[in-house]
Amino acid sequence: MKKIFFICLMAAAGFAGAQAQGSFKIGVRAGSTMYKIDGQAFKKGFNYGYHLGGALEIMFNKKFGIQPEVLFNQTKTETGSNLNSLTTNIRPGVVTDLKYLSIPVLINIRPSGGPLMLQFGPQFGIMMDDGQTLVSNGGAAFKNGDLSLLGGVQLKLLMFRVYGRYGIGLTNISDVANSDAWKSQMVQLGVGINF
Repeated sequence: MKKIFFICLMAAAGFAGAQAQGSFKIGVRAGSTMYKIDGQAFKKGFNYGYHLGGALEIMFNKKFGIQPEVLFNQTKTETGSNLNSLTTNIRPGVVTDLKYLSIPVLINIRPSGGPLMLQFGPQFGIMMDDGQTLVSNGGAAFKNGDLSLLGGVQLKLLMFRVYGRYGIGLTNISDVANSDAWKSQMVQLGVGINF
């Protein structure tokens, strides 16, 4: 799955380079990340964190383009008390820091050619650090990668960008034997500057 993602990214970058009539901007992004993991091992509700990184905004024309980004995402998750059917190595009430290097590749569509852009596309998250593990025997609790699908809007205000996105995990990120499926959900709100 990683190979397919990076092949698509390289193909999009090659296609973008061939579009001389479009625009190309480099930018920075920062904002809040609200994150949760669906699965009976985790407390319900979102936990707050932040994200920051860089973006390329490549518009092929006034209505269509792509926006690859590289973002550092940091958030927390907490285990819940409903652990009956899971392995006994997971304890309730454990708070874990999650740090991901996220690589979204968003398609930008401006329906009216105006400042509002619709965005959607895949995001691949690479686990950089899961803080402490959830498993008392020292085993890793999370898989190293998380493939998600993002959708949202972005507002262009001169060189500034204001955006909101929702992401839903497509893969099971649990690396714990005998656990249910763990899938991520994420809401990002942020601002950016393009140069």
